[in-house]
Amino acid sequence: MSTFLMILIVLAAIAALVSLIRGIVIFLKTTEADLKGIGPSTSGLQQNKMMWRRIQFQALAVVLVVFFLLLTRAG
Repeated sequence: MSTFLMILIVLAAIAALVSLIRGIVIFLKTTEADLKGIGPSTSGLQQNKMMWRRIQFQALAVVLVVFFLLLTRAG
């Protein structure tokens, strides 16, 4: 069981890293028109979406680490 949790932790960490990189790439592709437009731009919405995903994956990784520590402490 601990091996399975460790694999899930690594996958959640990789997913957080990928979403962070995707958010940074989207940020770097932001144009001046996106910044000067009225209302939220498509680029800004995509950035928010990717950064929110990063937070979700990080939270999942933290929860899995807590479960892992509880499992190894009890065993």
